Amino acid sequence: MFVVAAEIQVKKGSEDQFKSWITESNQELSKFDGFVRRRLLETRAGKHIILVEFETQKQFEDMHKTQEHFRIQSKGHSYLEGPPKPTFYEVVSQ
Repeated sequence: MFVVAAEIQVKKGSEDQFKSWITESNQELSKFDGFVRRRLLETRAGKHIILVEFETQKQFEDMHKTQEHFRIQSKGHSYLEGPPKPTFYEVVSQ
């Protein structure tokens, strides 16, 4: 399992729209081979992390090369203060 945890900063006043966008875009992302899930996490202090899971790193990278992903990502970035700060993980034990 390949996991990405991306720290993000949502623009003030855009939180509800961003949450709706996450739900809508997850439906589109679910069509990609290897997609497992994507969730939006929020700390008690109000910071956000997007957690993305794919079966393999290659499937994640292949998804990133598509026009569909570019369109989805562009809209998502319009709600953010800056680019996401991703950290990549490989699940090594369950």
